[in-house]
Amino acid sequence: MSDPFGTAIRDWYRDEQAAPLVQRDGEAVVEHPIESFYFGRFDASAGRGAWLAARLSGPLLDVGAGVGRDALFFQERFETVALERSSALVETMRERGVADARHGDMFALREAFDADRFGSVLSYGTQLGLAGSMDGLRRFLVDLACVTGDDATAVVDCYDPSRTGTRELLGFRSDPTPGLASRVFHFEYDGRVGGTLLFRLFSPDRLREAAVPTPWTVEAIRRSDGGDGHHYLAALTKAESRDGETGGEARAAGSGDE
Repeated sequence: MSDPFGTAIRDWYRDEQAAPLVQRDGEAVVEHPIESFYFGRFDASAGRGAWLAARLSGPLLDVGAGVGRDALFFQERFETVALERSSALVETMRERGVADARHGDMFALREAFDADRFGSVLSYGTQLGLAGSMDGLRRFLVDLACVTGDDATAVVDCYDPSRTGTRELLGFRSDPTPGLASRVFHFEYDGRVGGTLLFRLFSPDRLREAAVPTPWTVEAIRRSDGGDGHHYLAALTKAESRDGETGGEARAAGSGDE
């Protein structure tokens, strides 16, 4: 399968980039930044870095790890497994020194890892939206609970469709249900055309709603731009499922998208 996204980023790292990496939705096209998005240094002294470092512990699973910016920092502190769907990005992580970079699907965690394997999980890059629906989001949270311990934490991120900045993103599609929307686009690079990506966008309230029948609760929200931004981080902690439900029962409790 063509992978313009991962190939372009790998080529940039190797100083071999042959063309811009672009996102396209019909006739609308924007160039996707590479250096600023993926190759910055993780700074745990303030801001996003300090917020994350205070909430994550080992063993850590970094899903959608990209080129390993965060994994490189955390692996110096505790065991870190970096999971990425793009083979080109897994290669890049290994070249950059990520100790345990693996090819895998964040929506198939129970097939890849033992129960209670991790102490925390980081999913940064808005790939949470690839869950596709409220039901898909619930299933992901249940699977996440299965591969983490009883006192685990997790951090995920998303764009909030109730904020103006999100509505200005390439590929934005509105939804009549408050707190929900979608993005649709694909990547192109040097003649390669990627498959269409459908991101479901969830507001923090919709994330809280999805978490109710799962072992997770939303503990804190951190917005970009000093608290007013359209992008947010959500910190989750483990909580007992309602009515003593097991993980499998919690999965079955998830309803369809609204």
